[in-house]
Amino acid sequence: MIGLVLAAGAGRRLRPYTDTLPKALVPVDGDTTILDLTLGNFAEIGLTEVAIIVGYRKEAVYERKAALEQKYGLKLTLIDNDKAEEWNNAYSLWCGRDSIKHTVILANGDTVHPVSVEKTLLAARGNGQKIILALDTVKQLADEEMKVVVDPAKGVQKITKLMDPAEATGEYIGVTLIEGEAAEELADALKTTFERDPDLYYEDGYQELVNRGFKVDVAPIGDVKWVEIDNHDDLAKGRDIACQY
Repeated sequence: MIGLVLAAGAGRRLRPYTDTLPKALVPVDGDTTILDLTLGNFAEIGLTEVAIIVGYRKEAVYERKAALEQKYGLKLTLIDNDKAEEWNNAYSLWCGRDSIKHTVILANGDTVHPVSVEKTLLAARGNGQKIILALDTVKQLADEEMKVVVDPAKGVQKITKLMDPAEATGEYIGVTLIEGEAAEELADALKTTFERDPDLYYEDGYQELVNRGFKVDVAPIGDVKWVEIDNHDDLAKGRDIACQY
């Protein structure tokens, strides 16, 4: 098992930080970045290798690669997304399709979350699940969240931002355990998704899998402090949370 981080995004709503940095390298606790927190989580659960999808301002990640490897005891592989500033992240995750064959814990590069999330996903393995989404069933939902409807017997039925929050079981927080045996089917679903519309999310690829009859499971994370950082308000919340880990 390895870690996989999507860190190709521009994060334009976080300027001026993202004038020179990808969103994953925005600091949230002193010099500690969002990427630092994720790599620290991966190291804590015993992973030794991490693949990082890079694109926008990728040179900043390349420059820090050796220092990050030394700090966290991880071997990092950087994978270039050549369309990071043109297409959405369905294509970005597809760029990491070879990494998924090893079984991965995937983390969005803009999600500040504690290691309890990864531990919850690992604990949920073992009953034939191929893809397990970390799900917040506690948070009060609004329009912007990536909402999920779950059937207790059939798994995920719907995953989209475009849903009445009242219909949702919870919010997908941007962390997934993907078993290697799901790699080929997921890659095909992602390819179908971005070929249909390059602006679609990888979560739309999950929906494509569900539509094909593939079971996608969830693991509720409990009452956990986390935040997806899209703008400066989110960044302030992330800094409040990060210093507590």
